Amino acid sequence: MSLRAWGIGDINKIMLPGILGTKVGMTHVYDADGRMVPVTVVQAGPVWVTQIKTDDTDGYSAVQVGFGEGRTKDLTFPKFGHLKKAGLTSNVKQLREFRVKDTSGFATGQEITSGEVFEDGQEITVTGTSKGKGFAGGVKRYGFKGQHMTHGYMTHRRPLSNGATGPQRVFKGKRGPGRMGGDTVTQKGLKIVRVDAERNLLLIDGSVPGPTGGLVIVNKVEK
Repeated sequence: MSLRAWGIGDINKIMLPGILGTKVGMTHVYDADGRMVPVTVVQAGPVWVTQIKTDDTDGYSAVQVGFGEGRTKDLTFPKFGHLKKAGLTSNVKQLREFRVKDTSGFATGQEITSGEVFEDGQEITVTGTSKGKGFAGGVKRYGFKGQHMTHGYMTHRRPLSNGATGPQRVFKGKRGPGRMGGDTVTQKGLKIVRVDAERNLLLIDGSVPGPTGGLVIVNKVEK
């Protein structure tokens, strides 16, 4: 059930800061001047309000929303009771909350779509989990120059000195080989090129973090 069916009106008046979605992939569109614009397609919403937090009950104001379809047999008993209390009969896969100044415009169980949150040309930030690369060396992980590539030189891509020999230890934060990727990344300076309200799609200018099918959080930029 949409917000208008609840008699609440336009979600922009309630100031929901963002929405959850999954990265579909990249394509391109043409602007009014005929220039090709590379865009990332994000399946944003619909989301359902699962909990409303207020200053009186929780010490801060926030709206918790659920996104995605999950298998009912994967539900834990606490999550099942949580969703049942919100009036949701189906399982949602992801739960996230957004801080809001006023929660009076929300009701548990209501459906929120991307067309009710965003509009064309809006500035946004996108948060996602970067692609995991596994164990990587310093050249790939940090862009180290490496050693000589001549024939007979045995240490082409190996980091040599780990620092000063006086302390006889490696300082914390020293760049070197290790696990690469799989980090939370927030990309700023993005813009919504087009909102497809019928299919709940957002066409975002440029690339966004994460692999295809990964969860992303699209937030408005406060001015």
